[in-house]
Amino acid sequence: MKIAIPVEDQGMAASVSQSFGRAPYYLIYDTDTKECKFIDNSAIASQGGAGIKAAQTIVDSGVSALLTPLCGENAAKVLNTANIILYKTVDVSVQNNIAAFNSGILPLLDDIH
Repeated sequence: MKIAIPVEDQGMAASVSQSFGRAPYYLIYDTDTKECKFIDNSAIASQGGAGIKAAQTIVDSGVSALLTPLCGENAAKVLNTANIILYKTVDVSVQNNIAAFNSGILPLLDDIH
């Protein structure tokens, strides 16, 4: 399964970004192969609608789940339409969140703002 996480830097030691729509990068991680790649968030400089544009980037990446601390309502609608499940990150560590996801203990994100 492929998952996405908004991150501040490129690398597995990166911190989870507190902003989904304005995160500098997205980590795309395959839980089966352990492969990862980073994609630039072209929506970061958008005047408006950054969340929707970022959500479309995530949809286009072919992931099944998004691990994020926050998500706006419009972005969540785009992601939900694509059947991408939203999970709430537990801390700023990418690796801790992947481990929590793999263990099945990461909670669903239900606080959409």
